[in-house]
Amino acid sequence: MLVEVAVAAAVRGTFTYRVPASLEPEVTLGRRVAVPFGRSPRATGYVLGFPESAPDGVALRDVAAVLDQFPLFTAPLVKLLRWAEDYYLVPPGELFRAALPPGLNARGGGEAPARRAVEFAAPCDGAAGALDGLGRAPAQRAVLEYLLARGRIPLEELRAALPKARPALTALVKRGLARVEAEAPAPAGAELPASAAAPALTPAQAAALAAVEEAAGAYTPFLLLGVTGSGKTEVYLQAIARARARGKGALVLVPEIGLTPQLAGRFRARFGADVAVLHSGLTPPERHAEWLRLRRGEARICVGVRSAIFAPVEDVGVIVVDEEHDGSFKQEDGPAYHARDLAVVRARLEQAVLLLGSATPSLETLENARRGRYRLLELPERVDGRPMPEVEVVDLSRRRGGGRGAARPELGLLSPRLAEMLRETLAAGQQSILFLNRRGYETLVVCEDCGREEQCERCSVSLTHHRRRNVLTCHYCGYSVPVTPECPACGGMRRGLGVGTEQVEAGVKALLPGARVERLDRDAVSGADDLASVLARFARRELDVLVGTQMVAKGHDFPGVTLVGVVLADTSLALPDFRARERTFQLLAQVAGRAGRGGEAGRVLVQTFHPEEPAIDCARTHDYARFAEGELAWRRQLAYPPHGRMMAVRVEGSEAGARRTAEALGQAARPALGRAMMLGPAPAALERLRGKSRWHLLFKAPDAASLRPVHRALARVAARPPGGAAVRFDMDPYSML
Repeated sequence: MLVEVAVAAAVRGTFTYRVPASLEPEVTLGRRVAVPFGRSPRATGYVLGFPESAPDGVALRDVAAVLDQFPLFTAPLVKLLRWAEDYYLVPPGELFRAALPPGLNARGGGEAPARRAVEFAAPCDGAAGALDGLGRAPAQRAVLEYLLARGRIPLEELRAALPKARPALTALVKRGLARVEAEAPAPAGAELPASAAAPALTPAQAAALAAVEEAAGAYTPFLLLGVTGSGKTEVYLQAIARARARGKGALVLVPEIGLTPQLAGRFRARFGADVAVLHSGLTPPERHAEWLRLRRGEARICVGVRSAIFAPVEDVGVIVVDEEHDGSFKQEDGPAYHARDLAVVRARLEQAVLLLGSATPSLETLENARRGRYRLLELPERVDGRPMPEVEVVDLSRRRGGGRGAARPELGLLSPRLAEMLRETLAAGQQSILFLNRRGYETLVVCEDCGREEQCERCSVSLTHHRRRNVLTCHYCGYSVPVTPECPACGGMRRGLGVGTEQVEAGVKALLPGARVERLDRDAVSGADDLASVLARFARRELDVLVGTQMVAKGHDFPGVTLVGVVLADTSLALPDFRARERTFQLLAQVAGRAGRGGEAGRVLVQTFHPEEPAIDCARTHDYARFAEGELAWRRQLAYPPHGRMMAVRVEGSEAGARRTAEALGQAARPALGRAMMLGPAPAALERLRGKSRWHLLFKAPDAASLRPVHRALARVAARPPGGAAVRFDMDPYSML
């Protein structure tokens, strides 16, 4: 008996081994085996098939052992991973290894920690009065703050929000400040509680659900285009309930579950123990346990981030990709796959319904809907008829030079109009969110005499001034140096330019001395506990103004927020990336959607130096259709996706080595171009990152097939690069940096 094996290493291709007769009953598709490979007597391999004959001229070696009690990969998952291997140009062993949860690669597949019944946590009566006494127990305070904001919630939600919550919760229970209640899971075959718990649908939601139900049982991809607050999640929940009633499984992908822990809670509350959650907040043993529940069929619904596309849900009936436009679905490190696109392939392989949901779909998804490849479902209005917030634009270019109406510098780029709206909102007892996608106090420090710009020693980027810590920091590699007022080169005085969230926070506090202001970015919150604590306090309306980066823009639902201010809408427009305008529009639409989600109408103020930019002008009127039309026309002229396919080749190494390797790749590619076009080789936009020089080549073609000959030519060079640099292929690259 022969077996085809992918070895868990960065090695392209698969290998054929003999199976000893004693192991034949155990060697089945999708199992892991130990095989001799190179100098290793027991490398991990994945069984992918059973060839009838061995390759010519190959001396076969024997499989050494079988590592698992049962196959870790189902047949559909093996097909999905083989497709991804071919399309994304990734060694198969890397993909199969990445498809398993951390820790499972180092242990047998059949054992994991036991999973408890569904548990709920809740604050006890009078617990709010004990918060001040928990000053020396920050973890307990964070848990109690979250429970006071959310009430009785599934423990899964609490663990998604605060990954290390369990010890703190146990301590709170002992103090009589919280309680934990266990509910036994429903017996197999029992009716799921979804129909009883589900709210009434709007006509648009009902129509969307009816279309999904009609398509059940066959591969049908849908684009669910719904404005922020239109109830897309409820459509997902009820579609999944109907799939489960037919005995089918479900898979739900979300961009960043750590930023929206309530989503895990909503699914747990609706479906109980039938839900397994896979995300980075769980420990490796916990992720193993959740994965195992899915593989054994003890849970049939999986909610997770991009890697959950490989979750072992059997007999999938519906796949949901929420916020399908989000860049988090693209894996940038390791195997460069896109989870949304793999969801399309998996739905086709499993004959499942696919729901791609977004208020601002990616242009690739929109074009697929226009061409009839996806069916379009629309939710044009918010639930309960709440209006979309009014958006006002302030042109900052008219306020240069300190003329009438100019913002005072100590107010951190807050225009008079934004300052006025902040005062009005505070006076009305309502909440505000201020968004700026730049951390720090000042984004650039220069010498007034010699012009020296403080840059990172390891990356080709400017250092950001963080005033609270009095340091200059690189946001890519973490390099940090103390700030001095004198230039180290000439002794001249230095000054800071640009505005970050830290300066905006200081400006708001100067403008509104009595307001309760908090900042939410990766400098202000060091972990999930801090993040959950800030969001909980804001949800309980203990904060008046929340200043932050895109962490404040995604998925949060705060009924008290009636004002959203975009401090500077231009930060992403200047990036050397053809998707810059699309990302800007999507981010503005998402952050604007945080306003007016309660009983009061919302207002949004966008500050910009480029009010005429389509991304900003269309966001002002919530006009996604107009923006998409113009952007698609521009991309058509330049053959950018979705009007063409792209492959990026990224090179990292020493300065001389990266250049030599990139030039060798360029020479190898030219004879194989055919219908493809090559841009480069050239230094990357970030020429140096973490001490390594970076070059890239970009290939554009009408279709993916036209890029295959180019890849074959490049792969021969990449196997032994002349400069010793690392070479990475990226099909359908998301970032150009």
